[in-house]
Amino acid sequence: MPARNYGEYCGLAHALELVGERWGMLVIRELLTGPKRFTDLSRGLHRIPSNVLSARLKELEQHGVVERRILPRPSGSVVYALTDYGRELDEVLIKLAGWGARSAGEPREGDAVSVTALVLGLRGIFRPEAAGDLQATYELRIGDIVAHARVAGGELEVSEGPAADPDLTIEADTSLRRVLTGGHSDTIALTGDPALFERFAEIFRIEQVPGTAVSEEA
Repeated sequence: MPARNYGEYCGLAHALELVGERWGMLVIRELLTGPKRFTDLSRGLHRIPSNVLSARLKELEQHGVVERRILPRPSGSVVYALTDYGRELDEVLIKLAGWGARSAGEPREGDAVSVTALVLGLRGIFRPEAAGDLQATYELRIGDIVAHARVAGGELEVSEGPAADPDLTIEADTSLRRVLTGGHSDTIALTGDPALFERFAEIFRIEQVPGTAVSEEA
């Protein structure tokens, strides 16, 4: 039985009973980019206690959202993956991530960024109407987190890891958000055509909720 019961016959209430426990949606976020071992999930969710991660995985398995798999030899490792039912949450979480980004504000001290969070975030704030006919490959480096984004024909493809031949490499810290909300930062290093960074800031611009301040500190 779900750990939380709202006592309402409602699809939304039932969905929250399935995935709304603390850390549940973030576990699903980490699995959106593919199967992961327990240690990979723990690394991506650096503050989650091991017993809580175990509990969330067990619950999500029971609800048919997550399944365990054994990788072929020689690995033989146990990994967790989203089921077909679980993968249907992809677009839901993308929309929710983009919605949340609009009022997230500046990162708090100690806040971490996982590569999966970066991938999900870029997908959530992507503005295809601003991309136009741009064709470019961006590599993003935030600390030791590396991802790349390919924009072509108004469509976006984002993946973990470096790009084979990026048109622009962006090395930044969490102040990248400040630029995407119309602010400025001197802590971003670019390798490649700087004009592509201007397009990047347009394509991934975050439309803030009115009343949310933009910090101009570097």
